[in-house]
Amino acid sequence: MNTNAAVPAEWKALDDFAAGIDTNRLPATDGLIGQRWLLERSGGAPTDLRFRTADRVDWTSGSASGTDWYEAVEVADGVYFLARTFADRPRVSEVTAVHLPTARTITVVSTIAAEPTPGVPRVSQEFFPGTIDIGGVGRPSGEVPGPTRDLIGWRAVYRYSPNHLYEHVYLSSERYCWQCLIGEQRGHGDVDLATTWKLAPNLYIFTFREFLIPVAATWLYNLDAMRSTGRFFGLADDGAVRNAPGGAHITALGRVQYPDDGQPT
Repeated sequence: MNTNAAVPAEWKALDDFAAGIDTNRLPATDGLIGQRWLLERSGGAPTDLRFRTADRVDWTSGSASGTDWYEAVEVADGVYFLARTFADRPRVSEVTAVHLPTARTITVVSTIAAEPTPGVPRVSQEFFPGTIDIGGVGRPSGEVPGPTRDLIGWRAVYRYSPNHLYEHVYLSSERYCWQCLIGEQRGHGDVDLATTWKLAPNLYIFTFREFLIPVAATWLYNLDAMRSTGRFFGLADDGAVRNAPGGAHITALGRVQYPDDGQPT
């Protein structure tokens, strides 16, 4: 793939394909209203979250504080997809996957660069394992979340709506391939940078960063329920920041088994 190639004239922007891509998404919950969470993550100050309403949270982290937008989706019992944006940092978004049974978390910070760099995705992502304390939750247990190779070789289709069907092939620990089978992007496909972390058994954070348009996505896969919950974060054609919800039913297509001496990166 030539990552320095110009965007094809017919290539779709974020706003073109995102409309309706949340049709099969799990609904947001208002169950956090009145709760207080303390998130700790590697390399950063603890973040104290006080959920004021269904979409407004007061937060304090070190000397910084504010009240900003959030969305929480309970993807399974005690498992949350928590997204946050910041009024004073519109080009930054955070997603924290929370697993209350083990008090473990993964936070993904996505940042839109001020200017594009040829051959580099415009939206970068950083990953941080962490823990949560909400009172009554035991001490962290189980494995510390981290990068995983579990999805390599897997192939699946994702039905976001009757008008959105995509195939994913997980090529390596660094890249995945996608193609659109139904929707605005039908016939389009690419190989993009991707990162997968394991939160708990059958629960994965999967992210990708596109080369051709300024967008990245963060997904929480629940493979027990075969559902994905996520958000696209990037720039629309007009340069405005977009943070679009998405979610799909997942159907597995199979898995490739690589020889021992020919494993992907």
